[in-house]
Amino acid sequence: MSWQVAAWLMLGGSTVLLFIGMPVALTFIAINIVGALLYMGGEPGLVQLARSSVSSVTAFSLTPIPLFVLMGEVLFHTGLALKVIDGIERLIRRVPGRLAVVAVVAGTVFSAISGSTIATTAMLGALMLPVMLARGYHPTIATGPIMAIGAVDMLIPPSALTVLLGSLSGISISKLLIGGVMPGIILSIAFVVWITLRVKISPQLAPEDPADDGHRGWARWQPFFAYVLPTLSIFGVVVGALAGGVATPTECAALGAFATMLLALAYRALTVDAVLKALKGTAGISGMILFIILGATTFAQILSFSGASSGLVSAITGQGLSTGAIVALMMLVLIFLGIFVDQISMMMITLPIFMPIVTALGIDLVWFGVLFLICMQLGLLLPPHGLLLMTMRGVAPPSVTMSHIFMAVTPYVVMSLLLLAAVFWIPGIATWLPQLIG
Repeated sequence: MSWQVAAWLMLGGSTVLLFIGMPVALTFIAINIVGALLYMGGEPGLVQLARSSVSSVTAFSLTPIPLFVLMGEVLFHTGLALKVIDGIERLIRRVPGRLAVVAVVAGTVFSAISGSTIATTAMLGALMLPVMLARGYHPTIATGPIMAIGAVDMLIPPSALTVLLGSLSGISISKLLIGGVMPGIILSIAFVVWITLRVKISPQLAPEDPADDGHRGWARWQPFFAYVLPTLSIFGVVVGALAGGVATPTECAALGAFATMLLALAYRALTVDAVLKALKGTAGISGMILFIILGATTFAQILSFSGASSGLVSAITGQGLSTGAIVALMMLVLIFLGIFVDQISMMMITLPIFMPIVTALGIDLVWFGVLFLICMQLGLLLPPHGLLLMTMRGVAPPSVTMSHIFMAVTPYVVMSLLLLAAVFWIPGIATWLPQLIG
């Protein structure tokens, strides 16, 4: 059987099953069973499939995923997240679209201490969206920043999806985590600039807040020093240990989870109920991710064994295209897939094809990995099926329609595309910080 037939069967079959709504993990397990029977000798292939599946989810490099998820779950279920929002809101004054700016700044802080994009968007949407709408903010200026900053969570460590991408692609997890910091901060700043300019041009979108809320002097700064700075210290622990080379990504994740628990305990917010909810949420999210990894790893192995991977690599590299053109085509494929499928599916479909090409062409792995992350971040925001769009629809009141949500997210999608282009043409945006810390 030719490699073209194998490629159509494995890649085409998995894509069709995903598009008709079959769960991601079950899709790849089903395709893997067919592939093992056809290309790995029938029953012996199934035995090898089982062995590969077990070894794929027992890899030590995957340990940071549940630990990063746990950090965010503890923060949300103990109520510390509310204290952080209050501390940030008291400091930001006399800024056009103030509450929308608060949402971006608060979301950036949560990105530095949470590994879950959905949790950040759901929390900010449930807490801040009703307040903004009650104060007369237009739905587009109220919902857009919350969705956009939720997607930035993927770029700023700790990020469970970044660990997953590094594990599946073979890119250094620590360098990939650090590489996303600068693009994430750039996007956050761009969002704040856009909001202030947009509201200055059209003040009716966000009525001016009362000039005085009664908080002056120390009362205004107290929540910042009491809650925001200590919470940000968790980010310092994780990234500092990672950047200093004193701990592996797994050890950094353990330090971050331990620091989060200690912080919650210090504030007397670490109740038994909060711990149980956090552990339950962590187990659910981590179990789903690990089950998907099981299917993804064996899928890549079978694709390689069938000859489809090497055949595709030879076909693409033999076209005479420049390295930049090939990378640009890969990004276009990812953006297209982001319209239809979730981020983990994007990794599973493309990495078995992309990584052999990237390796053969000698492309900088960290640079490519950050480009990949930005494309996945875009996929969270792209209509009509972007995951964060659906999350916002779930927490928004009936007065906020899907057309509002689609219009709200459009400028942030454009800014993300501009960032993708900037990192493509100026690789140092992604690679400078990892190179600086060695």
